[in-house]
Amino acid sequence: MSDPLFLVADVGGTNTRVAMAHGRTVLPETIRKYRNAEFANLAPVLRRYREDQGGPAPVGACVAVAGPVADGVAELTNLDWSIDTTRLIQCTGAQGAAILNDLQAQGHALGHMAPDAQEAVIDLPGHDGAVRLVIGVGTGFNAAPVHVTPTGRLVPPCEAGHANLPIRTEAELRLCTFVSTAHGFPAVEDVLSGRGLEQVYRWLATEAGSDEEYLAAEIMARVESDPRAEAAVRQFIRILGTVAGNLALIHLPLGGVYLVGGVSRAMGPHLARMGFAEAFRDKGRFAGFMGNFPVTLVTDDFAALTGCAAHLTERAA
Repeated sequence: MSDPLFLVADVGGTNTRVAMAHGRTVLPETIRKYRNAEFANLAPVLRRYREDQGGPAPVGACVAVAGPVADGVAELTNLDWSIDTTRLIQCTGAQGAAILNDLQAQGHALGHMAPDAQEAVIDLPGHDGAVRLVIGVGTGFNAAPVHVTPTGRLVPPCEAGHANLPIRTEAELRLCTFVSTAHGFPAVEDVLSGRGLEQVYRWLATEAGSDEEYLAAEIMARVESDPRAEAAVRQFIRILGTVAGNLALIHLPLGGVYLVGGVSRAMGPHLARMGFAEAFRDKGRFAGFMGNFPVTLVTDDFAALTGCAAHLTERAA
């Protein structure tokens, strides 16, 4: 019997990627990307994909969304969209459907990606069967633990990006005050995201008496030529290390920590020299214990699609 045909989608704050999969295998030639700004909601995106792609209706459909999911209903955090399983079935023609938080999908992808889609950040052996942790940095920030249980893989949803931003220094306190002016609350996502990097750069400029600002991609492009851009990225990476270390202590992911998302990938070349590992391990008397956690950068931009397909396959087994 051939693997069932699935429709899978990764819904970010800016773009939606959609593809077909045979079982756990995403079919690369079917991947299409749509700009969210051109659609009123997710259902029209998926209907457009079915028109563009053609072919038979999928047996199952699964979407990963950047936002909270409860009782089969998803609300996107950085976009005024929602979707539920009933509408997902209607717009795709699938017989069954599932909705995951985007970090849940990344968790389901672990172990199903090509080895060359991963790069060691802190190179240590992981413990087979132990808890793993995915940390996503992109349009927003989130994290989710990954548990292997006798009844299958469990990836509980989280909204870690909306926890308080940790403060270690007087400079970080000033940064927290700066980023909290918009919402009155300095959340992790207000710094550890694409727009967060822009905030860090603006804060450094303000401290220097300047009103200079750049988009996140421009800041990354200026790292080698603009000392302020380098300082912004260094501050970002140090805070990322601190937050990742905090989450590691909470979840004890002896199977490894996995950094995912577009901003994580952009930061990849700078993590080692700008102090990620040092900040990750900087936990006082627990600094030695922090040496138990390997950290890996996931470079596969389509891992969430693989995770959706893996989830549907496991559910159908």
